[in-house]
Amino acid sequence: MKVRTEFPREVVEHADWGIEMPDGCRLSARVWMPADAVQNPVPVILEHLPYRKRDGTIVRDQFTHPWMAGHGYACIRTDMRGSGESDGLLEDEYLEQELQDACDVIAWAAAQPWCNGNVGMMGISWGGFNGLQVAARRPEALKAVITICSTVDRFADDIHYKGGCLLLEHFGWSSTMLSYMSRPPDPALVGDKWQDMWLHRLNHQPWHLSEWLRHQHRDAFWKHGSVCEDYSTIQAAVLSIGGWHDGYRNTISHLVENLDAPVKGIVGPWNHKYPHYAGPQPTIGFLQEAKRWWDRWLKGEATGVEDDPAYRAYVMDSLPPKRWYDSRPGRWIADQEWPPQAAQAYHLMPGDTLGDKASMLDVTVCSPPDCGLQSGEYFPFAYSDELPADQRPDDEKSACFDTDVFTEAVDIVGGPQIKLALRSDQPQAQLVVRLCDIRPNGEVSLITFGCLNLCHRESHEFPSALIPGESFEVTLNLDQCAYHLPAGHRLRVAISNAYWPFIWPSPSATAEPACLTLGSGQVSLPMRPHSDATEWTFEEPEGAAPWNCENLRAAQYLRTFETQDDGTIVMNVHSDAGENRDLEHGLISGTQLSEQFFIHPQDPLSARCTSRWEQVGGRDGQMWRTEAEAELTSDANQFHTTAHLRAYLNDELVFDRHFDDHIDRNLL
Repeated sequence: MKVRTEFPREVVEHADWGIEMPDGCRLSARVWMPADAVQNPVPVILEHLPYRKRDGTIVRDQFTHPWMAGHGYACIRTDMRGSGESDGLLEDEYLEQELQDACDVIAWAAAQPWCNGNVGMMGISWGGFNGLQVAARRPEALKAVITICSTVDRFADDIHYKGGCLLLEHFGWSSTMLSYMSRPPDPALVGDKWQDMWLHRLNHQPWHLSEWLRHQHRDAFWKHGSVCEDYSTIQAAVLSIGGWHDGYRNTISHLVENLDAPVKGIVGPWNHKYPHYAGPQPTIGFLQEAKRWWDRWLKGEATGVEDDPAYRAYVMDSLPPKRWYDSRPGRWIADQEWPPQAAQAYHLMPGDTLGDKASMLDVTVCSPPDCGLQSGEYFPFAYSDELPADQRPDDEKSACFDTDVFTEAVDIVGGPQIKLALRSDQPQAQLVVRLCDIRPNGEVSLITFGCLNLCHRESHEFPSALIPGESFEVTLNLDQCAYHLPAGHRLRVAISNAYWPFIWPSPSATAEPACLTLGSGQVSLPMRPHSDATEWTFEEPEGAAPWNCENLRAAQYLRTFETQDDGTIVMNVHSDAGENRDLEHGLISGTQLSEQFFIHPQDPLSARCTSRWEQVGGRDGQMWRTEAEAELTSDANQFHTTAHLRAYLNDELVFDRHFDDHIDRNLL
């Protein structure tokens, strides 16, 4: 990344700008703006998050907001109610209060003498979600949104119930929030009341998993905030950005296909990060691209963004499977129209082949519960050891169907779809379909996948049990992808009914894994000749000066596997983000996480996961630490969850709380 320290306009920064909500709650904002903004008003760009502007998002904030402010914008980075240095409590994601607060901040900002009356919202993940959700409320001043690594569907395409299956990230994110929200405000900003604010938050901190597990179907809880319920509510111009190594890779296509407002999409080879510093490489000049968007919709300048292609995607070259790549070779292509219309149909045929003849099958899929250990992380964060590995160990536990060797290179760009005729021997079962690249040396790389709770075959809102032995049909859309398959390679469709530790196993009525029988199947692949594409280029990435900090403990990431004496397989993950001291204001902050995932290859009810988070921080001889431990298990009828949150001040225990809950399983 090219670092810029000089900009067209001088930038001033406010570390703690108080914004009072109508009910009197004070939100704390970090604000960057041109020094002459009162004389020459500018648009506002709002990023509204619970992740702590003082230490949590400071790396990306430093790269991003001063750069944009130097080009004529007022950038407001609010700590949401109940987080960072803001007053109040944060009770859950995307509640009415959060969205109304964002609307009130927008109205406040638009009325300031240094604002030209136009506001944009930008954010990644949580900030990408609420940018879309606030746009659906149509606050008058909000003219444009840049949403990154977000979703339009909180139930089936978020970290909760992908395809109606319980994602393990559901547990992981609950644990993350329990830990993240346990941190106190910075005494340097809020003064002597910081301990009272801290203990008030700790005493009201929810264990989100309990609430989320009580909504196992697509009810009003998940419809709230899912903008796919009515795309027409969004009238602001939307630039949607994502990455092929992120869990939210479908949103870009959904928005480009369904919005009537001005909309464009960009998908790169990235993990869950902003695209000017994400991995794998190549990164792009995201800030320049964002400036073009803001200049057009917030300043009325003719930047040509409305004439950009509808969908720009990085087509990744085939590589040997590996847990991490520093870079992914490939090329950028541009589609003026989206979605692509052409698709190539392949039929599942006898002899484990994919071909051109519709065929009847009698193939059993009876995957052991440990199928899926090569899946990788839902959210790769650590730039290390998090991507899908060689798929052959999982393929051995799946029903696989392979094409002949391709004699010409092709690109697969879009969302594959598979239609299957099935029957199950149990009333509950899962379906997982992976599309894979078989390399000439036999290695198998994952291209994309999809999963479905088969009780949700007709509806996520009103699921129904399967009738054992009775045939039914399902259609499953696999995740979007853009992948170059060279000549000499083959494609594989691998079908399983387990995918641990990505999704929680279905309960079994017999203590044995469920079995599916395939009767027929057809997969439609959005393939095109490799030469049939318009190529695209982006500017090289730029950013402001990086965070000025001293590293006190190096970051590290480690994933290991072990088999216990009884045959239980354990995956251990240790993710340490390190510890740092801010050299501008002195605040120390550090985070580390350890997770374990247990499964016995013959018992789906043996599934268990645990996590242990530690947060540390402080200044001036006042050091605090929080520890958050959690566990999730289940039997055939219930989920069982526990959590334990402790807080220490200078190694003295000041808070200790246990959570314990049991939630009935409902076709999950």
